[in-house]
Amino acid sequence: MKFNKLILTTLLAMITMTLFSACTTIPKGAVAVSSFEKEKYLGKWYEIARMDFRFERNMNNTTAMYTANKDGSIRVENAGYNYKKNVWKKAIGKAKFVGKEDVAMLKVSFFGPFYGGYNIIALDKDYKYALIAGGDLGYLWILSREKSIPEEIKSDYLKKASDLGFNTSELIWVEHNK
Repeated sequence: MKFNKLILTTLLAMITMTLFSACTTIPKGAVAVSSFEKEKYLGKWYEIARMDFRFERNMNNTTAMYTANKDGSIRVENAGYNYKKNVWKKAIGKAKFVGKEDVAMLKVSFFGPFYGGYNIIALDKDYKYALIAGGDLGYLWILSREKSIPEEIKSDYLKKASDLGFNTSELIWVEHNK
């Protein structure tokens, strides 16, 4: 009986570790930005485009505000306007670096111990435009410090995402009208 409990406990531990590590991965072929400077990245970002997913469905005017926490993690405040329900929504989370802080590979959580990948895979030198990949090809964001993005940056980011296997025709282009 003790042997069965040991096998079951080991199996559950392995499954749990697999699930938690899977949430902090990066899509195959994608590379997180290196020589990353956290302090330059902090502040307000406008969501220009995203792959649709449950937590941001029917939302426009979406933004992300990143601020430093005392423990070295990053406070994430996502906000947006649900145009079907006519309400503003906000979610507060925490991001942590997966490895070194100079590599833009993070994990973010809005729900306790459950983390998802947040990988900055393109970033201009002035930290004005960013391309973010989640842990798999179902999560992609284009962010800007302004409510729009230059066409050449947009084209570059779309090509990079497409080359990695993202279906960029599924992107939702966010309106910023409020």
